[in-house]
Amino acid sequence: MKFVLGIDGGGTSCRAALANVDGAVVGRAKSGAANIRTDLTGARSNIVDAARQAFIAAGQDPELIPQTPAILGLAGANVGTYRQQLEAILPFSISRVETDAEIALEGAVGSGDGAMAILGTGTAYMARRNGTSRAIGGWGFQVGDQGSGARIGRDLLEQTLLAYDGVRARTPLTDAMMAIFRNNPEDVVEFTTNAKPGDFGGFAPKVFEHAEKGDAVANWIVDKAVGDVEASLGALGLSDDAPLCLLGGLAPLYAPRLSARYRALLKPPRDDALGGAVQMAARLFAGHSEAAR
Repeated sequence: MKFVLGIDGGGTSCRAALANVDGAVVGRAKSGAANIRTDLTGARSNIVDAARQAFIAAGQDPELIPQTPAILGLAGANVGTYRQQLEAILPFSISRVETDAEIALEGAVGSGDGAMAILGTGTAYMARRNGTSRAIGGWGFQVGDQGSGARIGRDLLEQTLLAYDGVRARTPLTDAMMAIFRNNPEDVVEFTTNAKPGDFGGFAPKVFEHAEKGDAVANWIVDKAVGDVEASLGALGLSDDAPLCLLGGLAPLYAPRLSARYRALLKPPRDDALGGAVQMAARLFAGHSEAAR
């Protein structure tokens, strides 16, 4: 064994990093969504594609994939048997599927105490204290992921249709959304028929952008989302001396909007979720490399 793979897969994209057995990354790549609960087959395809492209980026032969172990932190791995189903059909020499929260916490705080919040297409939270970890959320778009990009996008479409019907006042944001859908509410409804969480989440940055301009609908949605995030952070029972790291595409947008208590705990993460997967892979699989020598 010459290499290990770290994989970080969510509702919007899948990232892969190829590293040597000491954890030094030599190649990176990115592909499509890899939420294994919403699309197991598609996730598997994108995972393998990202791994293959990471080998190519490193100047290595993708034919080495079957000889390479991988740690995969994936959205959807915390429910059902999706984790086991995927492990059975992956081409790596060893495939260990973890939740996206587990690799995120590893990347953010290492092996010590601390907490992290993934704020992206989905949301998930995890804290570690005295070696014991506790996770909150990550239950998926339909019944969870409060404060996520997907839920923000869904709320935006709902509020847009309410404005169209005259239930609430129109704003520049709702007008802009109707323009995207040719001012036809039926197109909005049709969009939701097959839309995945990442499709809804694509509208989230627009909400924050309009909130900065004072848009009433945007601020209503953002205030609700911030309240949801802080409710989950509160449930973690954070200590005042442990770091809190925000990860995910929406993290920079949330950080300045958190209350003073949580802003005081914020620390830059040591690494991101992909880095956490790589370091976990190097730590767990180093013994396999030594045994092969």
